[in-house]
Amino acid sequence: MAGSVRVVRALLAASLAAAALGQGDGRGGGAQGSNKLAGASSPYLLAHSAQPVHWLPWGEEALALARKLDKPIFLSIGYSACHWCHVMAKESFADPEVAARLNEQFVCIKVDREQRPDVDEVYMAALQAMGKPGGWPLSAWLTPAGKPFYAGTYFPPQDAHGLPAFRRVVDGLGAAWRERRAEILAGADELTAHLQKELAATPPPGEPTADLVAACVADAERRFDGEHGGFGAAPEFAPKFPSAFELLFLLAADGDNGSDMARRSLQAMARGGIHDQLGGGFHRYAVDRAWVVPHFEKMLYDNALLAAACYAAWRRVGCTELRAVGDATIAWLLREMQTPDGGFCASLDAQSDGGEGRFYVWSKAQFDAAVGDELAAAAKWFGVTAAGNFGGSNVLTRADGPPAASDVARFAAARQRLLAARAQRQRPAIDDKVIACWNGLALRALAAAVRCGGPSDALPAGRRCATFLLERMVVDGRVHRTWRRGAAEFDGGLDDHAAVADGLLAWFEVDPDPRWLDGAKAILAAMVARFDAGDGGLWNAAADAEQLVVRTRTANDGALPSGPSLAAQALLRGGLLLGDGAMYDRGVGVVRAHQARLAAAPAASVGLVAAARWHLAGPREVVVCGEPGDPATQALLAAVHGAARFDGVVALAHAGNRAALAERSPLFAGKEPVAGKPAAYVCRRGVCAAPVTDPQALAKLLAEAAR
Repeated sequence: MAGSVRVVRALLAASLAAAALGQGDGRGGGAQGSNKLAGASSPYLLAHSAQPVHWLPWGEEALALARKLDKPIFLSIGYSACHWCHVMAKESFADPEVAARLNEQFVCIKVDREQRPDVDEVYMAALQAMGKPGGWPLSAWLTPAGKPFYAGTYFPPQDAHGLPAFRRVVDGLGAAWRERRAEILAGADELTAHLQKELAATPPPGEPTADLVAACVADAERRFDGEHGGFGAAPEFAPKFPSAFELLFLLAADGDNGSDMARRSLQAMARGGIHDQLGGGFHRYAVDRAWVVPHFEKMLYDNALLAAACYAAWRRVGCTELRAVGDATIAWLLREMQTPDGGFCASLDAQSDGGEGRFYVWSKAQFDAAVGDELAAAAKWFGVTAAGNFGGSNVLTRADGPPAASDVARFAAARQRLLAARAQRQRPAIDDKVIACWNGLALRALAAAVRCGGPSDALPAGRRCATFLLERMVVDGRVHRTWRRGAAEFDGGLDDHAAVADGLLAWFEVDPDPRWLDGAKAILAAMVARFDAGDGGLWNAAADAEQLVVRTRTANDGALPSGPSLAAQALLRGGLLLGDGAMYDRGVGVVRAHQARLAAAPAASVGLVAAARWHLAGPREVVVCGEPGDPATQALLAAVHGAARFDGVVALAHAGNRAALAERSPLFAGKEPVAGKPAAYVCRRGVCAAPVTDPQALAKLLAEAAR
């Protein structure tokens, strides 16, 4: 594979040199005509619909045109909140001369990576196979058969920072295709074969052990930034990403070191500029080690996972600061991101008013004018200086943590004044498409909020979200990937099915309506049938989905947990709640199928390691039998919800749902109050201890099980 990359690089270098001399510029088609993105549902694609590039959406029409014209494909992948996507669009794709070069030499395809993560995964892997760091916009050149032969990310309009001008890359690759096609095709075949080997590998299965879990914690210890929290490569530790899924794993791991690393990381983020100190919610990542300057886009998945992690930290180590941050994050999601239909929007843009972060940052003069003279101390509270920390402006931080008791009222007044002033600014654009996987994660975060006594409106909001997912995004038994303005689109992948099912199961634990259990069961059954790999593992795309050049079964977690990670956890949880041993074993089978790679690099698939840890811990099923309005029932539930360590599931059976639940799951059969008192049954794979009616006795049982 390395040979193919060297060949294409050599061809490109020669062609770039020729382009610099004015040869092989490939111009001649003009940029007249319109592209075919105007009918797209994606806000990202619609933003490119008026450009002179003859964009087509990914699909058979575009691929067939490339084959018919015998032209290579220029594939541009991005998403609405991507800062550098906006920059490249303005600099290059809106330029009629650049568009003419592209239109003449290539069939141009535009992809929203959030709608088609399967397409993005394949060609991002190609970029990384070429030894380049991943990122967006992803710029890839493919043969008419869809095989990649060159890729990069952002290219500037003129040579700069060691990068060639985009128009030179376009002309160079166009010339290489015309003059050295055989070598390019051979290199593309070799690169595609490498991708098939890496992305569709079937390593030998194995049994997960406690050593795997310990190795994952040890890996986190090696990468932990002891000064500022978070994880990365020393000594820079930057840019720094939240790694929320890893934090959730560490908060559940044995011993104190994992939970301590997670707590310190979450507190550092909560006090840094990556956290919106006024409106709540987290930005996508920080460009510096100390979490001060963020990349300002806000993603639904980050905030769902980080809210859940904050609540988990409160349960595990009693950190009230992080519980408050979890509440503020949920409040932001409900206030700004939930649609009238109940689903949650994908993201907020990093840019507004023509620049990145302008909605969020403050000059010293702006800050002082907003808070007034009587709140001059607010500048210290928020780390505001005349010099600033972001190009002369200030990203607000809270280095000292929550305000002192004597400052709480004044701090709240300053925050309200700043919010009122910020509300007058141009807001960042919102990508209002609803993504199934991300909404499953959001539903799970809302369940955590309800369980931990978070914002009171989390309960009705979660019901609306769960209803939306079942009624709008599951069509003919299939979870669809996206929904926007009345229509569900694109067949969902493994991650969509698994996250929605897992979200419904988590929601059932706090809102015991049998329809959530029914919905999760149907989705899990369809998931296993459509994504089964035949060896215990699961493909990331369904058997009847569009066949790309590679059908992947990777389990590496990135900013989002992988499909296999989510699937394993959903099958384990569903197996317990449904009393379905085969379903539970199917979840263990997903972990077993990836054991060889987990043993080699556990931190790369921390979600599967988390599933292995949960299984090895011997998870319990707790059924609380009593009426929801009875304080004794709530005390039993609180004993479970407040447990620092609890591996298992919990459900409430009452007069209104007990019979229906018993019909659906043997877990609920024969479970009744004891002598008229609410009672809790603690079980392990269907074998139950004697029921208890005392919350303290229940807490003791759970604590013993966690040892």
